[in-house]
Amino acid sequence: MIKKVFLFAFALGIFSINAGAQDKKLPPLDASPMDMAYYPVMYPYVVKVKGEPGSLVARVIYSRPQTKGREIFGNLEEYGKIWRLGANEATEIEFFRPVIIAGKNIPKGRYTLYAIPTEKTWTIILNKEVDIWGAFKYDQQKDIVRTALPVMSLDTPVEAFTMVFEKGDPGANLIIAWDKVSVSLPIKWSDAVVSSTKKKK
Repeated sequence: MIKKVFLFAFALGIFSINAGAQDKKLPPLDASPMDMAYYPVMYPYVVKVKGEPGSLVARVIYSRPQTKGREIFGNLEEYGKIWRLGANEATEIEFFRPVIIAGKNIPKGRYTLYAIPTEKTWTIILNKEVDIWGAFKYDQQKDIVRTALPVMSLDTPVEAFTMVFEKGDPGANLIIAWDKVSVSLPIKWSDAVVSSTKKKK
């Protein structure tokens, strides 16, 4: 009898644990899901899976808001004001080797990207403080470099905010596009990297 009572109590306890686990609510799908882009493009698949030669240079992690019929620049994202360059956490970029942006040497490491959009130019900002939500605590004194980039109009609007790398000469361009506009951030390799690349060729 005691054994049966023990087994019943044990089974009841397991049931209670499982029921409790089922009651936990998982967070809903984020309206601005997080994404990442690599240079070389699709590095994990191309290099790690397919086995093609290449070494990781840069990776950007960002959230992707959608237009949803809204007027974005000059309205949702006000001209002349600091922007997290996406949604939720401020966009982060990591360099796995030294690079050059706007003529300034940037050591390898992790940085936050911000933007100040205007109708004709965007000021892209590389800031050394990371793990930031939005741009509420943006500290200009921690800027590494600022560069003004011309705005390009798009024939086909981009619904979801998008960032992607493309090959540059030498280096890469980070394409940033949303709604009806885009900008291109040139990222060049340091002289040491360029020389090393030329020797390999």
